[in-house]
Amino acid sequence: MKKQIEYKDILTDPNEPIRLNKFLANAGVCSRREADEFITAGVVSVNGEVVTELGTKVKRTDEVKFHDQPVNIERKVYVLLNKPKDCVTTSDDPQERKTVMDFVKGACKERIYPVGRLDRNTTGVLLLTNDGDLASKLTHPKFLKKKIYHVYCDKNVTKADLDQIVQGITLDDGEIHADAVSYASDTDKSQVGIEIHSGKNRIVRRIFESLGYRVIKLDRVYFAGLTKKGLRRGDWRYLTEMEVNMLRMGSFE
Repeated sequence: MKKQIEYKDILTDPNEPIRLNKFLANAGVCSRREADEFITAGVVSVNGEVVTELGTKVKRTDEVKFHDQPVNIERKVYVLLNKPKDCVTTSDDPQERKTVMDFVKGACKERIYPVGRLDRNTTGVLLLTNDGDLASKLTHPKFLKKKIYHVYCDKNVTKADLDQIVQGITLDDGEIHADAVSYASDTDKSQVGIEIHSGKNRIVRRIFESLGYRVIKLDRVYFAGLTKKGLRRGDWRYLTEMEVNMLRMGSFE
């Protein structure tokens, strides 16, 4: 399988002190915001001393422990998977079903994990990384990123229902509306493209089900500026340096 050249994240000078919350985020422990909470809770130590002061700086040569477990900065890895159907978006499944991790086993020695979730039978763009800070930013309700889905319904979708989806649909957990929606085929009106920012569970399926349609196939074709272009179902690639920088800077919607 052909993949792009691996992007190796170049960290700053190893002797340059960095904030403790950034150290924990770079190590994939949690986001910076969560790290501040852990630090004030007194579960982080540096060189054997518990640190509770926010803004504390450390060197990468310092011994940092989280809940008494050593923390080391890992190389950051960013993997884009074109998720196939019939696999769950989780790092480990108690029911021993196939997971997305089965498809990226050879990507790296670092422990990466999915950013957000796709239903078991939803396919398409899925990002996996060990960058906890970025993952938090991409999934936080305040920074919800644009997602585009290709929806295949069990029957033709009416123009009136497309208009209703944009105007707003009332579901059990509140009103939701798409940012844009249109037919995805000139000849088949059972296929619809929907652009949405919501991160609610099964939101696209629930929107169409509320209008009397059954979604027989759902494919995410766009997430936060990332697409599956040129990537076969079940294949993966590393993000390019440009893509990583764009995600970090929030340049993608």
